[in-house]
Amino acid sequence: MHQARCIAVTGGAGFIGSNLLLYLVPRHPEVKFINIDCLTYAANLTNLKSLESSANYVFERIDIRDSDALRTCFDRHEVDGVIHLAAESHVDRSIIGPQAFIETNINGTFNLLEQARQRVEQGQPFRFHHVSTDEVFGSLGTEGFFNEQSPYRPNSPYSASKAAADHLVRSYHRTYGLDCVITNCSNNYGPYQFPEKLIPLMIRNALRRMPLPVYGDGGNIRDWLYVDDHCRALELVFDRGEAGKTYVIGGHNEITNIELVRKLIALIRKNTDCEPLDELIQFVADRPGHDRRYAIDASYIETALGWKPQLCFEDGLRHTVEWYLNNQDWIESCISGEYRQYYERMYGDR
Repeated sequence: MHQARCIAVTGGAGFIGSNLLLYLVPRHPEVKFINIDCLTYAANLTNLKSLESSANYVFERIDIRDSDALRTCFDRHEVDGVIHLAAESHVDRSIIGPQAFIETNINGTFNLLEQARQRVEQGQPFRFHHVSTDEVFGSLGTEGFFNEQSPYRPNSPYSASKAAADHLVRSYHRTYGLDCVITNCSNNYGPYQFPEKLIPLMIRNALRRMPLPVYGDGGNIRDWLYVDDHCRALELVFDRGEAGKTYVIGGHNEITNIELVRKLIALIRKNTDCEPLDELIQFVADRPGHDRRYAIDASYIETALGWKPQLCFEDGLRHTVEWYLNNQDWIESCISGEYRQYYERMYGDR
């Protein structure tokens, strides 16, 4: 992969990170992969059980805010590439407490960039792939799409922290000549996603006949990308992306939140003996600063690197629902007392 011998995947025990490592480690036995994760509430090492005996996989419990620990790790393993996924990523949590998002998403990215810069200044090759979000571009109207030239207009503490990190990465390429690539993706879905996110939240609540909380009028539109398709795109960009370039990645699957919830209900009923679930839908007070629509024009990555999503939305959603139905113990194992307190705070009075 881009001539890298040892790649650090930060946030590798999270949703996208777990799926990425499960995809990359068996495909590239010639590359050593270091999973760097501090194991916050959204991380789960059980996702990666199948990799524990792999000769080219190592887990390091490190907080990316700890620059000394990063330096020691990078030196010990002779890291020469980073796929940077570690982030505080839930918008609702950033509204409640933005400090962690500033510290992790901005300061943590800075610490990683500094480790990369120091190695480049010592004459070592290094590739830095920063994985970001389409939320940095703000909200679209009823028409148009985000692309690589879209202006930055973040509207939440989360998206503002990711935008700042994007700018830091770009500046290190221009100022220090660091070999950097950036990807901005649409909403991911698939196995191993923490149940605070929309799709696993709705599946779990529906199975327990709990309310299905939908913000506002349910008309907010998102473009959904199956996580396996995203992993293929990340591999391509790290391996063949042009230094200094940004690639936006989307699934071509625009749908309103309320339509998505109804599709999930239909799939759950089809796969279980659940009674009608539509009456569980509960419209709640909208999220402050809630972006109305995201949509991505992914034609550049399709043209430049030959990537396009392989799984249609209907099949991806069906696979996802079936995975959660077959792994309900996994969902429950994720949910701590802290999560229950957070859930009550977010939805209890709305």
